Amino acid sequence: MKKQPINYLDIEIDKLTRSIENAVTGDSFATEVLYFTKNDAKQVAKKNGWDFAWGKELAETDREVYKLTITNNSNVIQGLMSLRIEDDHIYMPLIESAPFNKGKSKMYLGVPGNLIAFACRLAFQKGFDGFVSFHSKTKLIGHYEKTLGAYHFGGHLMIINTNAAKVLVEKYFKS
Repeated sequence: MKKQPINYLDIEIDKLTRSIENAVTGDSFATEVLYFTKNDAKQVAKKNGWDFAWGKELAETDREVYKLTITNNSNVIQGLMSLRIEDDHIYMPLIESAPFNKGKSKMYLGVPGNLIAFACRLAFQKGFDGFVSFHSKTKLIGHYEKTLGAYHFGGHLMIINTNAAKVLVEKYFKS
C-alpha cells in the first residue's frame, strides 16, 4: 500500500452550534450529512473557490467523503470532509468549508464543528468510543484543544477522545 501524504488541517472552528447559523441574522438551519458523489464533485472544483481536489479525494479507495447540507437543500454543499476508518478509530484526512463559508464575510457559522461532530458520532457507531484523529497545522493546535477538546498527542497529531466526542455529538445531534 502506498504511503499517503499527510494533510495538516487548518480549518477554524468558528462556532459550535446545534446546526449551522446564518452569520448575519443568527437564524439557525437544520443540517444533514450525506455521502459525497461523483455528481457532487462537479460543483466543488478549485475554479469555484474550493482549496482541495475533492474529486481525487473521492477516488481514494480507503476514504469515505461526506458533504454537509441544509436539510431539504442537498444541492448546496456547505462543507466537505473525508474520513478513513482505521482499526480502532476514525482518521480525518481533509475537511473544508464551502468558499462562501470562509473568511470575514462567511454566510454560515458552525460548518466545521458540525462535520467533526458527525465524525465523532460515526466513531461511536463503529465501536471506536468516539475516537477521531487528525493532523493539525502548528498554529492551530491550541485552537483545536480549546474548541474541540482535542488532545495534542505529539508532533502534529490531534486526538478527540471519548469525553470530547460525547460533548460534540450531544451539541450537534439530538438523541
